[in-house]
Amino acid sequence: MKRDDELLRKLLLEMEESEDALHIYHLVLASSPEDAKAYYHLRLLVDEGFLEETGKSGGVFRMTNKGHDFTAAIRSDTVWNKTKDAAAQVSGVSISILKDIALGIVRDQLVKMGVPLA
Repeated sequence: MKRDDELLRKLLLEMEESEDALHIYHLVLASSPEDAKAYYHLRLLVDEGFLEETGKSGGVFRMTNKGHDFTAAIRSDTVWNKTKDAAAQVSGVSISILKDIALGIVRDQLVKMGVPLA
């Protein structure tokens, strides 16, 4: 299955917008292909440290501080589109590189606003 960066962003934004700290995404034998794809992408976010899967049988996720940082960086459609455009210019961009690109764009915006960053 190919990684879908748009789905990663959608899942993070949905989790952030929710009032619940824990989010349940259980798979069952009759899960739809869309549910299976969403669960796979949630596990990718766990692999990267943006989410943590909790619970005895899995399927319960919480966003980590690293996940909140990444979500804050990609919340803006402008930043997200610039991030995707930059990533498209090279092949094999990892999720952590997507985060670095997005944070770099946010830093550049802050510098242009006159905010001193070290």
